[in-house]
Amino acid sequence: MLMMDVLEKNATEIGDKVAIVFQNEEITYAQFYNEAQRVAAYLQQQQLGKGDIVALLMENTAKFPIAYFAVQMAGYIVMPINTKLAPPEVEFIFKNSQAKGVIVDSTLTNTLEAIDYHNHFTILTEELFFLERFDYAKPLVDDADIAVVMYTSGTTGKPKGVMLTHRNIYITADIWAEPMQLTADDRLFICTPLFHCAGAHVFMVPAFRYGATFIIEAGFSPKNIVRQLSETKATFFFGVSAMYTLILNDDHRLAYDLSSLRLFGYGAAPMPFELIKRLKEAYPAIKVQNFYGQTENSPAASSLTDEDALTKIGSVGKPLRDTEIRIDDGNGQSLPQGYVGEIVVKGPQVMKGYLNNDIETEMALRDGWLYSGDLGRLDEEGYLYIVDRKKDMIIRSGENIYPIEVEEVLYQIPTILEAAVVGIPHAIYGEVPKAYIRLKDGHMATEQQILDYCATQLAKYKLPFEMEFIDELPRNASGKVLKHVLRA
Repeated sequence: MLMMDVLEKNATEIGDKVAIVFQNEEITYAQFYNEAQRVAAYLQQQQLGKGDIVALLMENTAKFPIAYFAVQMAGYIVMPINTKLAPPEVEFIFKNSQAKGVIVDSTLTNTLEAIDYHNHFTILTEELFFLERFDYAKPLVDDADIAVVMYTSGTTGKPKGVMLTHRNIYITADIWAEPMQLTADDRLFICTPLFHCAGAHVFMVPAFRYGATFIIEAGFSPKNIVRQLSETKATFFFGVSAMYTLILNDDHRLAYDLSSLRLFGYGAAPMPFELIKRLKEAYPAIKVQNFYGQTENSPAASSLTDEDALTKIGSVGKPLRDTEIRIDDGNGQSLPQGYVGEIVVKGPQVMKGYLNNDIETEMALRDGWLYSGDLGRLDEEGYLYIVDRKKDMIIRSGENIYPIEVEEVLYQIPTILEAAVVGIPHAIYGEVPKAYIRLKDGHMATEQQILDYCATQLAKYKLPFEMEFIDELPRNASGKVLKHVLRA
């Protein structure tokens, strides 16, 4: 079965049930399928072929899931794009994917105007509910066909298009539903971006798969989040550690009733012990659960459930259903418990490969195993611990930042001789980028001048949060920059 079959079934069997809540407006499952079918039929008139890609440049609204599923229902591949990316980054994605069309918020059309790429068609999200209605023809789609392409940053600094099949996203919904204990009675509140793989495939798709109600918020509001959770009677909330810190620091949170809430989910990085302890003391009736995965596995790898939240600190839990995890020694052999090596994952949720990138695909997929690039270890009970993240990746409020992306932009500035970027701790964001810069002899540059240039090339969250001008970067005998020295 495909998700488009599930949506058709839901429209018939639970058509009057609320599927989406956004800004106090409700859309039932019947209404949702009707609108998704209208968009799908319109897309089928755009003279596209099987395997063609339609991009989504959209913020969190009720129209995002409609557009996401409509592209698949039309028989094409949907490609959500991070709306925080700078025009040069978006341009690379369009050119690399050869997307044929785009559905875009009117507030984001300036990004399209700033790039050198011609889409065959552009649809504004404000027009979605007013498109001319055509007859819809259900496409012939196999579960092994590509359903979604999501771009994720690579260690070279250039994004890679992760190809996920219809089977990948359908089975990922089932895999996550089990540890979440997801049912049709749940009301999932999501304020993290739906263009991210987690927002779409760990929460949005499972909600529709199981006939739950999906509550969409445009973004995280520290002042309003507790009130919103109370008023919407949410049963599930997902956030990164920084969000929970802000919730606990809200002086007005005790004024609101959260008795409907049963589960706090978190991801991107393990949550500190003290924060979990504070959260459980503040809300003893609400369970806490970690979610770990990568775009390349849909994302679904492991989960640390509530019963282990305070005893397995730093762990991302045990492998999910139908999932194998082992620690590789670098030569294809598994390491014993306690030894550190590369985390490799096998399961039906693992990607088909990288779009137009056979070399990276061959490096990542070997003998059915996905090589994550993360270093980790397994303890004697089979719990997974991440020892280091991909290369030197920085995670700022759930957003991945690869230092080399920032460094490449810094090196474009004529006055800079050398630059190195590392992650440093931040009380709210978790981590932020810090740039160490060596200027060319006899040249000057201010922090503001450097930031101003970076802002034209990078998403705002990737900009250096701090800068330090130094006389020389620390290096080893082979000339490699010693980033651990910079972090110290």
